Amino acid sequence: MERVMSELVNGFIRVYGAEVHVILYGIKRDCFYELDERAVVHRPPFPFTRRHRTWCTLKTIGYLRHEIKTLRPDTVLSFGNYWNNLVLLSTWGLQTPVYVSDRSSPVKNMGWLQKHLRVWLYPRAAGVIAQTSKAKEICGKLFRQNNYATIGNPIREIPEDTNVFRENIVLSVGRLIRTKHYDRLIRLFHELNRPDWRLVIVGGDAQNQNLMAELQKILVGLGNPSNIELAGTQKDVESYLRRASIFAFTSSSEGFPNAVGEAMSAGLPVISYDCVAGPSEMISDGVNGYLVPVFDDALFQRRLLELMDSPERREQFGRRAREDIRAFGVERIVEKFYQFITQTRSH
Repeated sequence: MERVMSELVNGFIRVYGAEVHVILYGIKRDCFYELDERAVVHRPPFPFTRRHRTWCTLKTIGYLRHEIKTLRPDTVLSFGNYWNNLVLLSTWGLQTPVYVSDRSSPVKNMGWLQKHLRVWLYPRAAGVIAQTSKAKEICGKLFRQNNYATIGNPIREIPEDTNVFRENIVLSVGRLIRTKHYDRLIRLFHELNRPDWRLVIVGGDAQNQNLMAELQKILVGLGNPSNIELAGTQKDVESYLRRASIFAFTSSSEGFPNAVGEAMSAGLPVISYDCVAGPSEMISDGVNGYLVPVFDDALFQRRLLELMDSPERREQFGRRAREDIRAFGVERIVEKFYQFITQTRSH
């Protein structure tokens, strides 16, 4: 979500010359991704703590409302299933058009309160942006909202580097959270018993789940196989994408997985669980990768073996993947967002 927003901020400024203000709130308020120096960043003058969540939430609503009234922007773009409700509450009664975009699985259970807030608040948004056609279909049945757009994430181009050679590496990239099911990936890869191939998982702990320690225990139980690596958080993910030969994705819940898109941009064939929304928007089964029913690990293993044993198929899928993912190029997606959120005001 943060990467996508940073791409949009930079694109709005560089392509359209827009004046862009970014309001960062919540617990963490740092920028992991670089923003154009012309972007104006605003942060609340108070911390947000879990211990005083309710009070901090109320203060944040007041802060957002004050900032938006002061700035008087032409349009507001909000990201995040939970945060969208907060922004819509903060701008209640204001004339500023607010566009919201959900950034996770459309079937995610958000709890009773958030669910009912969305049903009540989303119709009041100027427009709603879904990441996938499936998400639009599901949300269209939930919310009385007539102004919908389906816009995927901007996928940056990863140029081919002829000086880097592909190695026998199965790569997976993502936060270490339970819905990514790295425990299953580790076990199904280990069962293949292919010492000529390595599994590398790039990503660090997130959402206070502390899964790195659990995954390390699994590896100990498997005898610490030398061909499985937990690489942790890495800044230079591109170097891993360029050296790998296959990308494996065992997530069961997605909005629009950037990791899959970037793997395809790097020319990798992808094997992915076909979760409710996301992978099927990018992967054409048997054309540029493989879609596998969620938790069908036997088929996942067969698909892995097919690609491991066929350099020709890896090359064919990877070449097609690189071509197909250009439909989500940064400039195209920035243009779609900009046109939608700056449309003629009719709300």
